[in-house]
Amino acid sequence: MQKSEKKGLVIVHTGNGKGKTTAALGMAFRALGHGFSVLMVQFIKGSWKYGELESAKKFENFKLVPMGRGFVPTDGSVADEDRQAASRALAYAREQMKAYDMVILDEVNYAVTFGLLDEAAVLTVIDEKPPATHLILTGRNAGQSVIDRADLVTEMREIKHPYQQGIKAQRGVEF
Repeated sequence: MQKSEKKGLVIVHTGNGKGKTTAALGMAFRALGHGFSVLMVQFIKGSWKYGELESAKKFENFKLVPMGRGFVPTDGSVADEDRQAASRALAYAREQMKAYDMVILDEVNYAVTFGLLDEAAVLTVIDEKPPATHLILTGRNAGQSVIDRADLVTEMREIKHPYQQGIKAQRGVEF
């Protein structure tokens, strides 16, 4: 028996491979085609100029909000400013969630892994998601509790990367 009512899904894109944010943007693009409103809150990206920022401006129903300060150290020595930025980003997403059909928490799993956010705070946002809103969480190392609450989890697995051949990040592909 197939259900026909709309159900907002919790979707996780995680893993060490490239494509987590790109997959979320693809879902946003699809949702926009159906007239949905989409909010993407970026937890790490901030001051860099990258392609999705420019593309988002072309869509009336797509709001992309970079709220991080840029790349953060992965050795646990993050600054208080980065923790505060991540907390502001999560609070913003939480308060805006009711106004959108799809909300993307880009790199939120990184924010938890790097100690910028407590996983319990992210779980609260998942639990408070409006029933019809799709919520997408991206970033490596999604916690088991996040995975358990999700309806759909995709793991991106790196098989080969151009960086291994000395090729730097390419405009239009990685940023």
